[in-house]
Amino acid sequence: MAAGKLTSEEAEEYKMEIKTLEKNKEKISLLAKGIDASYANTIRRLIIDEVPTMAIKFVTFDKNTSALYDEMIAHRFGLVVLKTDLESYNLQEKCKCNGKGCSRCQAEFSLKAVGPCNVYAEEIKFKDQKIKAVYPKTLILKLAKGQLLSTEGIATLGKGKHHTKYAPALVYYRSYPIIKINQNEDTSAAVKVCPTHVFRLTGKKANVVEPLKCILCMACVDACNNAITVEGSKTDFLMFIESYGQLKHKEIVETAISVMNEKLDDFGKALKAVK
Repeated sequence: MAAGKLTSEEAEEYKMEIKTLEKNKEKISLLAKGIDASYANTIRRLIIDEVPTMAIKFVTFDKNTSALYDEMIAHRFGLVVLKTDLESYNLQEKCKCNGKGCSRCQAEFSLKAVGPCNVYAEEIKFKDQKIKAVYPKTLILKLAKGQLLSTEGIATLGKGKHHTKYAPALVYYRSYPIIKINQNEDTSAAVKVCPTHVFRLTGKKANVVEPLKCILCMACVDACNNAITVEGSKTDFLMFIESYGQLKHKEIVETAISVMNEKLDDFGKALKAVK
């Protein structure tokens, strides 16, 4: 075999297939075939830790006569989920301004409110109108009659590994379930004990109707005295990505893959430099 080339058998072993099972505005479910747990976990960690999003980093208070301390309000500002434009902004450490702050790595905002009123996230006004709260009715605080809040500050791109407010999504995975039923045994008990309603009863037999709902709890195995066997696949995994709203699912996954490729390139270069 020539160096650096795979045989057809080896290529088949590393062949990956990804299928979308369910997709809506908040969540996407994927079936990834031809991978192992380490690869699935790598994607999970890259999305949570390395995919950048926009969040408020600094807040300056010109006036605050509310019942809350400046620090408490600033903390709430930081947790407001913001729509993110990865093409228009750079991470500060990668910006040409060397992190000093410019229109390419930070977005300025202001907020002014006079009570009595509720102050919502939609009242945070950015100079760049593309940046806005994903959930406009997120309550920041309440102002009583005569109370005043006047603030300004900046939002920047950041990564979840530095602060969880920058994480773009909740990501988790589990092995694809392989369920086998002994048709000569009474397996009706599985229908009653299954917490996710994987089975449907036909006579005294349990039939699998919702295999993707299986959470590998093994309740059916115990209830049916091993007339049912359940195991998790070592090469096929179900992945669930629940976006917080800053980015679309496709952007999140594509950015995570791009980051992984960059890290592998950096590792390759570092390895070549080793004597």
